[in-house]
Amino acid sequence: MNFKAMILLTRRSDMTHEQYEHWWLNTHVPLAKQLPGLRKAVFNVIQNPQYGDPDGITELWFDSQEAFESAYATEIGKQVVADSMANVSSRRRMFVDEHRVLGA
Repeated sequence: MNFKAMILLTRRSDMTHEQYEHWWLNTHVPLAKQLPGLRKAVFNVIQNPQYGDPDGITELWFDSQEAFESAYATEIGKQVVADSMANVSSRRRMFVDEHRVLGA
């Protein structure tokens, strides 16, 4: 797992945080788990966000940025993006270098 992407997601204005969480964990996760080449995924639900703050942060690991981009170019990748964009007001992707300082 050499490449990590973090995605900050903010719910639509007509959704409660609870509705967002239900959609994200029960509808979106099963789609995202099908991304080709996905090595690890962590979905972090923000506790008590203020409206406009991110409601969730996804951490996705792939072998490379090319593998990440290829995964999102597939039909399932396009479905993952479409599902996100239909349910969020903001989606911000960041590619990061992870520096573990404690733990495995």
